Amino acid sequence: MPRKKPASKRLRIVYVKSSIGYAKDQKGTVQALGLRHVGQSVECADSAVVRGMVAKVSHLVKVEEIEG
Repeated sequence: MPRKKPASKRLRIVYVKSSIGYAKDQKGTVQALGLRHVGQSVECADSAVVRGMVAKVSHLVKVEEIEG
């Protein structure tokens, strides 16, 4: 019998504050997350890598856990 895959968690990341005036590495992290404009949101797989990137720019983004 095939095993069922567990429901993978995803993160919805919303860009809420501009990165103007912040260090280049933080601007690069926001860009690497796929965010370009304030108010834009992306959905990413919940992984340690993405969590680390979000932690680095937590003052610029809002994160929601979603099922799916």
